[in-house]
Amino acid sequence: MNPYRALLAENRNYRLLWFGQIVSQLGDWFNSVAIYALLLELTGTATSVALMIIVQFLPMAVIGPLAGVVVDRVNRRRLMIATDVLRGLAVLVLLAVRRPDQVWLIYVVMGAVVSMTAFFEPARTAVIPNLTTRANLLTANALSSATWSAMLAIGAGVGGVVTALFGRNVAFLVNAVSFLASAVIIARTSFNADPPEVRRPAGWASLTGFGDLVEGIRYVKSDRHVAALMLVKAGWGVAGGVLLLMTVMGERVFPVGGSAAAGIGVLYAARGIGAGIGPILARAWLGQHPDEMRRAIAPSYFLVSVFYLMLSWSPTIVLASAAVIGAHAAGSVLWVFSTVLLQMSVPDRFRGRVFSAELALLMIISAASSYVCGYALDHWGASPFLLTRVLGVVFLAPAAGWLLIERRHFTRR
Repeated sequence: MNPYRALLAENRNYRLLWFGQIVSQLGDWFNSVAIYALLLELTGTATSVALMIIVQFLPMAVIGPLAGVVVDRVNRRRLMIATDVLRGLAVLVLLAVRRPDQVWLIYVVMGAVVSMTAFFEPARTAVIPNLTTRANLLTANALSSATWSAMLAIGAGVGGVVTALFGRNVAFLVNAVSFLASAVIIARTSFNADPPEVRRPAGWASLTGFGDLVEGIRYVKSDRHVAALMLVKAGWGVAGGVLLLMTVMGERVFPVGGSAAAGIGVLYAARGIGAGIGPILARAWLGQHPDEMRRAIAPSYFLVSVFYLMLSWSPTIVLASAAVIGAHAAGSVLWVFSTVLLQMSVPDRFRGRVFSAELALLMIISAASSYVCGYALDHWGASPFLLTRVLGVVFLAPAAGWLLIERRHFTRR
């Protein structure tokens, strides 16, 4: 039997978690296209979208340390349910935004939603090893990544069309309902979601979680292989600026039928297609041996560079979409392989802190990349194609860096 089908057929808890992911992320991408189009309409500047991308990244970096401590202390299943409900209620506030002077409300709402996500995603990643065997970790994560990608492709593509035809409020309602549906589905799971019991010393450091944070830092410092793997997604964070540039291209260069939302939706759908096929093809070609996964990281960075350079010279939306598919297929290999390698290496009691810290590093780099690109577009008059070309070249740096890390550290094991 196909390994993905077998996993879903035989593992009820993972199957329910996967169903929750489908409905939640489908609504997310409906929402994202509508928000980007709304900001461009109300403000007319790329900076407003850059700030939104920063708002979607930065809270995770700020809240990450606290989130990691919480994820390693409380029942992770109940935490996911609570954050889903809070996100669903928050999104409903977007229905009230209609005028330029209300733009601030979009940032507040999305900041709150992302803050909840900073707790949800590390909890979801941390429980996957509790739901599957070690042999199924790559299959489970590849399926989760492919699902995220499929929901991006479907949600962004259909969301762009729905927003153009029926308005943004429909997209916001779909997103709110999707979060609440995800909470109901996860509530139907039944597994031990409590982190391992750990004796903690009494005092303010234990009460505030500061002691747990220090313990997590010491653990990462003591294991250079875990520390190196935590940097893989940070290198991928440079692509944060490209997400802004894809949005601007969809509006200014490749509108579909005169609609910015539809143009943005096509490019984001291409991103989802690429991110979906990448880990599945890589698993088929390379298997799931840790050494093979580590050796695939540097070539994946290099392929991201090549495809972003192709995007920067694409004259049509068809060629641009093909380049986006290639870049994000390689990027998803970085994402999935680094996640699986960390799940294999990190003890359960530290997973929440490690994955939260990893996510925080990714978000800091992504936010910085987005801000610089937005500023360059609005204040330096740079074209989105030039900036995409620059970022394509920048990706050669993490490719070279990982080759060096692999040679110095992993080959000595």
